[in-house]
Amino acid sequence: MKKTLLCTCLLALSLGANAQDNHGYGINDSRFKSLAEEVAHLKKSNDMFNVYINYAANAQVVSDADHQWSTGFTNKHLRLEVKGNLTDKLYYRLCHRLNNTTEARSEDNLAKATDIMMIGYKFSDKFRLEAGKVCQSLGGFEVDENPVYIYQFSDMTGSMDCYMAGVTAVYKPVPSQEFVLGITNSHNEKFSEVYGNNAVSIEGDGTYSRLLEKPRNPLAYCLNWNGSFLNDRLHTRWSWGIQGEAKHKYSRILILGQKLQLDRLQCYFDYMAQNDGIDRLGIATNELGSSFSGYTGNVWMSDIHYNSFVTKLNWQFVSRWNLMLKGMYETASVTKIDRFKDFRKSYGYVGSVEYYPVKSQDLRVFLAYVGKKVTYKDGVGLDKYNTNRIELGFMYRIKAY
Repeated sequence: MKKTLLCTCLLALSLGANAQDNHGYGINDSRFKSLAEEVAHLKKSNDMFNVYINYAANAQVVSDADHQWSTGFTNKHLRLEVKGNLTDKLYYRLCHRLNNTTEARSEDNLAKATDIMMIGYKFSDKFRLEAGKVCQSLGGFEVDENPVYIYQFSDMTGSMDCYMAGVTAVYKPVPSQEFVLGITNSHNEKFSEVYGNNAVSIEGDGTYSRLLEKPRNPLAYCLNWNGSFLNDRLHTRWSWGIQGEAKHKYSRILILGQKLQLDRLQCYFDYMAQNDGIDRLGIATNELGSSFSGYTGNVWMSDIHYNSFVTKLNWQFVSRWNLMLKGMYETASVTKIDRFKDFRKSYGYVGSVEYYPVKSQDLRVFLAYVGKKVTYKDGVGLDKYNTNRIELGFMYRIKAY
């Protein structure tokens, strides 16, 4: 009776917390024991119901763009994940953030907090389909990584909105090669909520504007190739996608990710390029929109090109210890306005030392430094700045059941 009551309490706890995967970032959960197994000695007889809680918190010291220092405590992540295989062909997955808004969006009728809610069907070892709210089939390893383990996203990845309603088809001609085609909505909200009423785009050399019109088919198409070579030592995640933003306005994205996977050292390098007919990421619009304050309505920049270079290294230099180093270099350009060509450069750098105190649990205690520097082209009218952050905290992916 006591064991049954304890298991019930553990399940109730897990359903009130959270975790999230993106695509499937290579964590071997089988080496970690669940709380139900640790506390109640409950052995699972099937794989129908799995519950994970992802939680990260820290104490931090921050220097902002004005060089003002502040201190405080923050809860960075709280995510619930429930997933399982109902049969040898049918499976499901729910990923929900407890620290995001729960108001249903106007386009897909799900909250922003719900990243994934999908059903999948495996027709064979080579082909499966997934439908519901899914993660767009983007390449790169930063996009694919569990966000609970990321101290700082690149500007480009951090500005992406990639959890959309749609369908995904996955084809694996051989076990080491996978091709993914995804068709989804471009946004969670309807056009007028994304860009606002009477939205206009700054066109050409910046001397005239155009009223943005709703697209007939606001859909996104992404093609992704995931490869494995040299006995799983070298991995690739490449993708190309196009998203309908407004009438005759599209966002195109190319991501090329490569990863070296050794026993005690892992390193990846991502290159991301995005060409926006209308500024989907919003970085250029947020920083330059005030230069066009004479226009009525919501002003958006057009013909934007973003570049992002991201590299990350993990080195398990001794047992239970990991050194993480990450670097980011990014550029933004308004390609048709000379004054704003290559107007922005961003540099990001992160380093941390992580300690795993318990072998049977995916718990890490860390000390980290996060720095960022942003510079602007002369004549843009924006001041360069840099920020710094020091964190002491923990990350815990709890395998509840």
